[in-house]
Amino acid sequence: MTLSRARRGDMPAFAQIYRCFGHACFQLALRMLGQRQPAEDVVQEVFLKMMGSIRSYRGDAPFGAWLKRMTVNACIDQLRRQRHGTVMDAEALFAQTSASETEPADLVDVNSLLAQLPAQARAVLVLHELEGYTHAELAVLFGQSESYSKSILARALKQLNRLTAPSALPQDSTCLAKP
Repeated sequence: MTLSRARRGDMPAFAQIYRCFGHACFQLALRMLGQRQPAEDVVQEVFLKMMGSIRSYRGDAPFGAWLKRMTVNACIDQLRRQRHGTVMDAEALFAQTSASETEPADLVDVNSLLAQLPAQARAVLVLHELEGYTHAELAVLFGQSESYSKSILARALKQLNRLTAPSALPQDSTCLAKP
């Protein structure tokens, strides 16, 4: 019912769709982009685009999946704009990330960990590991080969493992004391 009202241009229906899907789209964009402001911008862009293209929604996939796909595409477009069209190989992508010490407070949540990855690596990891995209789908989305996304994913996972290794976490002697 809400969807059919939105197709007719009913603004309260669009508001209802935003209330239902806005947070999920924002969380996806935040995980992919790693920063709040660009994620908010992408979600705004996605919902404006959705308002203009909702009449073309055919219902082949659930509406939430269609909207998620729009969010993913908008995030990838944002990452491409950030990159200014330069194509980086996997080595260069990870070389751009600083090797500085990680503050223990930054290790408390997934978003903090993801933010420490290069943008493209974060996007590949989120899409593959959290959203279930295949390497074939990632190859099409990023305009690269399947081996490119596999390499980026492997390096991202390796970097996350280093960041979460016991030696990287603070040692609290009170937690290690015997009872």
